[in-house]
Amino acid sequence: MAGTPVKRTAARRGRPGYDLESLLSVAVAEFTERGFDGTSMEDLSRKLGISKSAIYHHVPSKDELLRLAVNRGLDGLFAEVATLDTIDGRAIDKLEYLVRASVGVLVEQLPFVTLLLRVRGNTNVERAALARRKEFDQIVSDLVSTAITEGDLRPDVDPHISARLLFGMINSITEWYRPNGGITSAALADSVTAVAFTGLRRTPRADTTPTPG
Repeated sequence: MAGTPVKRTAARRGRPGYDLESLLSVAVAEFTERGFDGTSMEDLSRKLGISKSAIYHHVPSKDELLRLAVNRGLDGLFAEVATLDTIDGRAIDKLEYLVRASVGVLVEQLPFVTLLLRVRGNTNVERAALARRKEFDQIVSDLVSTAITEGDLRPDVDPHISARLLFGMINSITEWYRPNGGITSAALADSVTAVAFTGLRRTPRADTTPTPG
């Protein structure tokens, strides 16, 4: 109604200008740079420019921030594992699918996967993350073992070693990959699978030199 004063609602104090996703992004960067133990809620508060109570509006503890962060990458990997039963073909085909999908998860969740690979088991959250990583590693090893049994992979390399080397190569991507570097996720997955399943050595060309009669 004309002439009626406009009632203004005061902004609630202690509510951050950050949503949980933004808060996680900053926390992951700090945990990765400083280490989880070396990062306090006070550090996060200063970095964000908000009060600690504003952070607690979103999460009950620093441990919860870490749990949400490391599970981001792990949940992505296990979501791909859950689709393996729908993949037609032999174990080698499922393994190649999982390798490609894992590269995709790493690229999509790069900061979270980078942090995940740096946890050392110093807290309950870290130990739980390491247990899930071990479960994933076993799934990969089982696929390698089945592919060996089916005659698609060489039998002279231990399946556990093969799995570790394979995902060691994938995990190393976190050390050098940059999203704006011009390499797409698909191209990166192509390169990884080419090296892993075919190798770097070119297949020798057949000698077409005529043999003297």
